[in-house]
Amino acid sequence: MKSSALVFLTAFMALSASWGGFVLAPQIQLGRNAQAKTVPAGDLYPVARPGLANQGADVYRALGCVHCHSQQVRQDGVKCELVLTDAGTNTTATLAALGKLKPGLATAETLSGLPKTLMPLADMNAADPLLKVITGAGAKAEVHVTPTGPDIARQWGRRHTVAQDYVFDSPVQPGTRRAGPDLANVGARFPDRNWHLRHLYAPLAEVANSTMPPYRFLFEKRPVGSGPVPDALALPAGFAAEPGFEIVPTDAARALAAYLVSLRADSPLFEAPVTLPPAPATTAAK
Repeated sequence: MKSSALVFLTAFMALSASWGGFVLAPQIQLGRNAQAKTVPAGDLYPVARPGLANQGADVYRALGCVHCHSQQVRQDGVKCELVLTDAGTNTTATLAALGKLKPGLATAETLSGLPKTLMPLADMNAADPLLKVITGAGAKAEVHVTPTGPDIARQWGRRHTVAQDYVFDSPVQPGTRRAGPDLANVGARFPDRNWHLRHLYAPLAEVANSTMPPYRFLFEKRPVGSGPVPDALALPAGFAAEPGFEIVPTDAARALAAYLVSLRADSPLFEAPVTLPPAPATTAAK
């Protein structure tokens, strides 16, 4: 009896320790994650997906897309650069300050064509004393952070994926295989909903040599009535329906496309810094 009780107690303790390590600890660490603030704007991130995109997440899961696509961008390192953004009003003082950082920078050419990269940095902390010298002269500078690695080079994302990216996802679908490209930031790469619809119906129509199977059961072929349906697919020759018919997405296809467009994980965060390119200038309407 004593031996049986000891075996039971040992097994119970082993199972309890496993449950604590693999279930309870991750829940305590990540289960209560909330929205974070972007850096430096301070906007809340992420925002909840709209209703149609939430429905699309269920379609994505039901189709097993997670078995071929991941949603976790990796990075190997980060490149930091000191960038002069404003020369200030006292160019003499600015040139003197730049000369303290590096003698070769104290030239009029350095102050032209701003913003201009001044020098690479070992890390973000190395910028603090340099920024003080520049701002002390009345000029302005920034640290530009560029993540590096194969996933970044493939343009699958601007930075590595962190826990905050999944705050509004239930269940989380990070994936483990990459038969196709990572989709964590696919909404930024392809923001056009119609592109995704065409890609779902005929992958080869959008991506040469694609190995993705067509999901034509998500679409209906209908006779053209008095006029084409507004969201009927505009397909190239060889993929379009025969004359007199059109390809129309079902509600499931529309939801899935909305979900894919909503996949954007590129906001700069404290634990995942990245300097985003400036927004394109807009011209005022005449």
